[in-house]
This record gives sequence, C-alpha cells and structure tokens, in this order.
Amino acid sequence: MASNEGKYNIKAISTMLGIQPGTLRAWERRYQIIEPIRNSAGHRLYSDEHVAILRWLIDKVNKGFTIGQAVGLFEKGNIGMPQQESSEYQDYSIQLSDEILQALLSFEETKAHQLLNQAFSMFSIDKVTIDILGTLLVKVGYMWENNEISTAHEHFVTSFLRTKIGNIFHGLPVDGFLPKVVAVCGPNETHELGLLIFTLFLRRKGFEVIYLGAGIPNADVEMVLREVNAKLFFTSCTISANARAAMELIEHLKEVFPHLIIGTGGYAFDELEDEKQEVLEPHLVGKTKTEWENWLRNNLK
Repeated sequence: MASNEGKYNIKAISTMLGIQPGTLRAWERRYQIIEPIRNSAGHRLYSDEHVAILRWLIDKVNKGFTIGQAVGLFEKGNIGMPQQESSEYQDYSIQLSDEILQALLSFEETKAHQLLNQAFSMFSIDKVTIDILGTLLVKVGYMWENNEISTAHEHFVTSFLRTKIGNIFHGLPVDGFLPKVVAVCGPNETHELGLLIFTLFLRRKGFEVIYLGAGIPNADVEMVLREVNAKLFFTSCTISANARAAMELIEHLKEVFPHLIIGTGGYAFDELEDEKQEVLEPHLVGKTKTEWENWLRNNLK
C-alpha cells in the first residue's frame, strides 16, 4: 500500500518521472489532483501515493490523452481502463494522420486544418506532433523518395506542416535555467521537418532552441554556437550522399567545442556501415520520444 508520508521534493519527482517542475506545478494549480505536503521550510514534499498517481497520469498522457482527459478518468475511478478501449483510442490517431495526408495530397487545405484541429482537441501536443504529424512526415518522405507523389505534392505537404509546427514552436514558453540549444540541418540537406519535430519536443521541455533550418554554412554555425554559448547542438541527415559531410561537421565541432553536447539522427545515418554507426553511436538520439528522453537524461547528468 502506498505511503502518505512526504518523502520526495519536486526535483526528485522531476527526475523520477521525467516531468518538468513547472508542468507539475501547473497540473496542481489547475486540477488539484494532488496536494503536496509542506515541510517546516514550506517546501513541497510528495508521498509514494502522489508518485503512483502522477505515474498513472503521465502514462495516460504518453498514450495520447490530454492531462484534462486523464484527470477526468482518474476522478471517475476509471483507472483500470480496458486495454481494448485504450488501443482503439490510440488507433484513431493513426486514422487521423492518414486522413490529414489524403486531404493534403488532394490539396484540400481547409479539410486538413479541420482534421488537425480535431486531433489537437483530442490528444496532447506531443501526441499530435510526434505520433500524428511525425508519422505523416515519414510517409510523405517515403512516398516522395519512391516517386509515388510529385515534387509539388511533397512541397505542399511540407509547407503546411512547417507552418503548423512553427506556430506551435514559437508559442511555447522557455525555461531560462535550461541550457541553450542550436539546431541545424546537415550540409546540403533540404528536408528539415524531422529536425523541426525533434526541436519542438525540446521546446516542450522548456529548452530555448535556436533553430537555423537548412542551408546554413558551417562557419555560421560556429558563429552562432559561440554567440549564444550553446551547450547542446543537434543536426540531422536524411540523404545518404550527405552523410559524410554531416559526420565531418560533427567531428569538427567536437574539436572546436570540446564541451559541446552533440546529437544527431536521420534516415541517412540508419544506412551507414556498422563501423561508422559505432563512431556515431554516442550522438544518435533515436527515433521515438522515449529514446529522446533517455538520450537527454544520459547526456545531461
């Protein structure tokens, strides 16, 4: 049985559950789902029971529910929701992604807007951007690479997604205590949406991200890193022919900025020979949100 004794401060909870302190405080203010115990100094302390509740809520949010929906389920006592119902709810996100893609490939922008608004009303921002828009992005890239859609289709879908993701990106708050991040597409790269979705994930966690996009000379990348005193740098590579140049950029930045934490990813790196992948291994952030979380946790110790 979970203890009601206050044991953990907010930093410990943040580390244990992977939730930002600001997010946790916001949940407490808005939903009053838990009430931390205050010690003599007035600091929040959380019990094992609080941890269990928060873990349950975070699990539901990670599965696509908004925090409001998760709290509603908890308050109604529906904490043992059947797996089938949960699976059906998750599967609808896949259906929405397919419907948005079909609308965009038919140049039906208004319908795509309506479907995307429906997605945001049902799921969290993370779920929509990573699982819905991210899935859509992978499909579009695959279809274009295999000549299943025209360049005009690819550009139209890309433009729509870039605008939507950009609007979300710039509306998110920044935690000034977190290190600054610079993100840029690898040399000669033109496909930037994968990196943009990853940087949106970083902004959701409170990181101030200076997103430079594609076509930035290496000398300018160095200049920005110095000017903002960035601690983290992320780049991506999707075209195999550009992999060597991207790896050379990473190696160069490691020499010039020995304390810089560098992360990378992209389809081109998945196709590298084993020995080259081994060299890159410490920098590969992964493909899923869980892998991204783990990479950050391991590199920001």
